[in-house]
Amino acid sequence: MTLVEGSGGRFEVTVDGKLLFSKAALDRFPAYQEIPKLIFEAAS
Repeated sequence: MTLVEGSGGRFEVTVDGKLLFSKAALDRFPAYQEIPKLIFEAAS
């Protein structure tokens, strides 16, 4: 896992180049345990 600093309040999670979550696109922060669930599903 690598943290890539950005600007403008973006919070995005990608795995192998695939965008799993984008605060900018969804206009919200992730729910509790949403990010681990998305990563697990992407790895399956």
